[in-house]
Amino acid sequence: MDQQGQQPPRLRVGVLGTGRAGSVLGAALRRAGHHIVAAYGVSDLSRLRAEALLPDVPLVSPHEVFDDTDLVLVTVPDDVLIDLIAGLATAGAIKPGQLIVHASGRYGINALQAATDQGGLPLALHPAMTLTGTSMDLERISGAPFGVTSHEVLRPIAEALVVEMGGEPVWVPEGSRALYHAALANGANHLVTLVNQSIDLLKAAGVESPQRLIGPLLYAALDNSLRDGDNALTGPVARGDAGTVGAHVEVIGEVSVEAQRAYIAMARLTADRALAFGMLKPDAAEALLDVLAGRDDDETASGDSDD
Repeated sequence: MDQQGQQPPRLRVGVLGTGRAGSVLGAALRRAGHHIVAAYGVSDLSRLRAEALLPDVPLVSPHEVFDDTDLVLVTVPDDVLIDLIAGLATAGAIKPGQLIVHASGRYGINALQAATDQGGLPLALHPAMTLTGTSMDLERISGAPFGVTSHEVLRPIAEALVVEMGGEPVWVPEGSRALYHAALANGANHLVTLVNQSIDLLKAAGVESPQRLIGPLLYAALDNSLRDGDNALTGPVARGDAGTVGAHVEVIGEVSVEAQRAYIAMARLTADRALAFGMLKPDAAEALLDVLAGRDDDETASGDSDD
């Protein structure tokens, strides 16, 4: 509420794309008191999400989503966003003064240039959270950071919308959107791959319930790294224990060449960071890197080794 105790103006909202993000963000805006007046979903699953999270909202054509709305939430795949907006702008769907919001991490407001040229007001609001497209996501985005990009004059509106949805606005400059999104994907997506690869290796080692074994260690490592940065590094690479690292490379290669290559790449990167941080001494780093450098891709693929 404002200083007079009155509700801020409520917006008439259209949702163009009721996939995982669109259905949840639309529901979050509705929870904040905005009126979801129209939506578009192309697949059967998207339509089911709309029925579940945006009940009683009519499903219409993309062009009709823009009719009689103050804000349109455009939540479509990154690869179609620019062309879709350009097509809708050419067709006259976008009205001057209409807020056009996308939730892509990759793009800033330049992706909405065709809408801006028609008088639309572009905002990029990206929830830095994995979404399932179910009602539990409404709690998941509460307190979650959103990467926000807009023209400076629209920044208060962009940040207010994020706060109303329960999120925490984090400003991302237009020219940094791609790097911002790459950093998030590198951390979240590759973490899933790394964790499941480690679970596969534990299964190959005959460990029952590997998730139960590795879970506490992973939670502690993540917490420590978020708190302490590179100072949280532990293990044979950080200690410069080349013999142990060499043994790891050998036994992992017996199970999976792909996992072996990933281990070598991560061990090299870890060694570089530990050396730069002053944790790993130069002589120990040299021996360690020699062990890792002795196994290039060709040798790994053939199973050869310098040991």
